[in-house]
Amino acid sequence: MREPLLVVLEGANDLAFLTELTQQLRRVQPELPDLRQFQAGGHLVLIPVGGGHAAYWPDRFRPLGLCEFHLYDREQQPETFHRAQAIAQLNARPGCFAALTRKRSLENYLHPQAIMEAGGERIEFGDEDSVSCLLARQRYELAPGKPTWDNLSRRAQRRLSGQAKRWL
Repeated sequence: MREPLLVVLEGANDLAFLTELTQQLRRVQPELPDLRQFQAGGHLVLIPVGGGHAAYWPDRFRPLGLCEFHLYDREQQPETFHRAQAIAQLNARPGCFAALTRKRSLENYLHPQAIMEAGGERIEFGDEDSVSCLLARQRYELAPGKPTWDNLSRRAQRRLSGQAKRWL
């Protein structure tokens, strides 16, 4: 295997989430890999693809000739269909492995109790819910004297959801 291994996720929040999650898990399972140490040693490169259409993802790093691991959020249709196609293309390449999460996003793997204990609100969600949007809406609606969430512009809702995603 040629080093470094490229680990490709959708966005910077996913990279931070994965890195922090592994640090937390290593507290109870120290035998798990230390992603930060692998990065520092040049054995691992975490890369956000930055969104965009999934059709562009399979060949983005091919010219480097490195092994690649891609993990993408399930999201909703038709996006999930396009991501599944990209994953099939990646898995057909030697030295590549790609997967789609079983849940909508990485945040859906968090337990509601863990979110609350970390300083968030009590929140309930399912595998297909946008956890960051639900948390943003809940936080927004706790402050009195504001327009309702549904009266906010789509842009304002996305901004607040992005803030909640970074927090998560």
